Amino acid sequence: MLFKLALKNIKKSVKDYSIYFFTLVIGVIIFYIFNALDSQTAMLNVSESTKQILILMNTFLNGVSVFVAIVLGALIIYASNFLIKRRKKEFGVYLTLGMSKRRMSTILLTETVLVGVISLAIGLILGVVLSQFMSVAVANMFEADMSKFTFVFSAKAAVKTIIFFGIMYVVVMIFNTISVGRCKLIDLLHGEKKNEQLKVRNPILCFVIFTISCVVLGRAYYLVTVGFNVDQAFESRDLVKVIIMGSVSTFFIFWSVSGSILTIATKMKGVYLKKLNSFTLRQFSSKANTMVMSMTVICLMLFLTIVLLGSAISLTYSMNSSIKNTLTKDVQLLMSYDVEGVDPESDILSDLSTKGFDTGKFENIEDLSVYDSEGLTMGDTMGEYIQSALNYYTFVNEEEEEEIISLSDYKKLARVFDLKDITLEENEYAVVADLSIVMEARGNAMKAGSTFTYRGRELSPAFDECIDGPIQMNINKCNSGVVVVPDSLVEGATKSCELLFADYVSSSDEDRDETEKYVVDFMNDTYQIEDYTKWYMYYSTKDIFKAGSVGLGAIATFVSLYVGIIFLIASAAVLSLKELSESADNIERFSVLRRIGTDEKMINRALFKQIGMFFFFPMLLAVIHSVFGLRASSKILEVFISDGMGLAIFVTALIIVVIYGGYFLVTYFTSKRIIKG
Repeated sequence: MLFKLALKNIKKSVKDYSIYFFTLVIGVIIFYIFNALDSQTAMLNVSESTKQILILMNTFLNGVSVFVAIVLGALIIYASNFLIKRRKKEFGVYLTLGMSKRRMSTILLTETVLVGVISLAIGLILGVVLSQFMSVAVANMFEADMSKFTFVFSAKAAVKTIIFFGIMYVVVMIFNTISVGRCKLIDLLHGEKKNEQLKVRNPILCFVIFTISCVVLGRAYYLVTVGFNVDQAFESRDLVKVIIMGSVSTFFIFWSVSGSILTIATKMKGVYLKKLNSFTLRQFSSKANTMVMSMTVICLMLFLTIVLLGSAISLTYSMNSSIKNTLTKDVQLLMSYDVEGVDPESDILSDLSTKGFDTGKFENIEDLSVYDSEGLTMGDTMGEYIQSALNYYTFVNEEEEEEIISLSDYKKLARVFDLKDITLEENEYAVVADLSIVMEARGNAMKAGSTFTYRGRELSPAFDECIDGPIQMNINKCNSGVVVVPDSLVEGATKSCELLFADYVSSSDEDRDETEKYVVDFMNDTYQIEDYTKWYMYYSTKDIFKAGSVGLGAIATFVSLYVGIIFLIASAAVLSLKELSESADNIERFSVLRRIGTDEKMINRALFKQIGMFFFFPMLLAVIHSVFGLRASSKILEVFISDGMGLAIFVTALIIVVIYGGYFLVTYFTSKRIIKG
């Protein structure tokens, strides 16, 4: 009997609260997919360095899964609270008919178990299917061999999903039992008639608090943009201060606006008295007053979603661009002459040959020398303009010595990285850099005609801006500036290091892989000795850089998608459930509108506006936060992100429109059906 009653209740709940069940299923799907990546990537045929990246990525995702489980658990409890509130009258009828609270708790327990089993079963089936597409995406990202691709079911991910969601449902069972057990019969019978009290706060107080909150929020925006310092970005004290300022000011903005919006609207007679605006605004105001904390949390979650997704997509796009633009050769070698015992007359190829390396494996070789600055510092070349970059990077300071290359060596560098061709007079210099803040400071100095003396000759700028380019192959920007001088100035100068770029001599991918292994093994065995202070030869290859670049991009993308989508779903689901619950409670109010002659089209328009205001209100402030959050993110990740922010914003907006907008539309159409009774 109790089982049949519980089953009937579930069918009724699925009809009225489909979003609740849909969210549970989506949660299971996402949880399984990201936890199944461990098994999906295990069968990929990739290099050893890529395997290490995949292991690191899966470790990150496993840690994030715990956080995601907590968020989903809180969402389920929050949703259950609304469902119980909606059914209080039903439970009151049960008690009136003589059913004990123990039996009523048994019904709730049965319903929760059935809901859990159904959502887990559907979610796992869909998750297993969709995870195969995720496996293909990972394989394409890491350019893995897909010839051995097979359908994979991750028993580990399935068990983990069942355990985590099982714990969530146990907590929900306990919560539901306690929640109903504490209610009195009178509260249950009249629970749906208890509405939030319409509070109209003092408009002057609201205005004062709103103004103070905007000032504090503006200060937080300033600290993460104009007053930004890369070093401070990673100091917990400064980070916590900005977070507290942003969170508290967000709360009080919602508090002041929700408490005064009705007062402001009533002063605007032309708007307030038009059609059903007075009804809509009073409905919105009465609920917004009780949802200040919820609105704050939702706004901050939406903000994190936008920043995480935007930053990750931009990072991935920029790294893919770097692979094409800077990883132009198969191998890069650097020989330092600053280590004791290194022959200043030797060069990279000679040193390799002496130690038994087959240099015939290299072709298309470009080698260039970097010369000692002989005391020339950044302060000498940039003058007062260095101040704008001093607080941004630790490696930029007035005493830092410059790196010098000749015009001939620059032309070699230009061939490697496709830089523009230049010419210099005997008393001119140029600068190559790729960090935007430093480039701007150096460009300002060059525009002002900043001169300096190197090896007894005074040099003036040949151009009024820096040449945008790297000095080494790398996945990130790290060139704070290399000074290019005429060839005659470096005759007899001391070398500080030598750089060599080369391609592998190979006729097939197999030959190239063998050469890659030969180079890596030789360099590790010959030069990477235990006493790292005696290292003077360093190497890096395109494959190693590529694995690191794609791996970092994959970690950032998957973690951001994982957390961002969960946050987005949680935010939209909470708003949807709240609106569906309110629509069910307000059936009588809409019936009154019909009885006084209001047509259905006007009622639907009022409902659309009411739900739209609930969804738009937190999103608006979240978007404003994100404008400054993405600027701060771009500065923190400037060494990686060069472009792609426009594409990232577009893709992020598309994801939000599909998920958040989808929840809004489903909420509207479901609410429209509910208010028709």
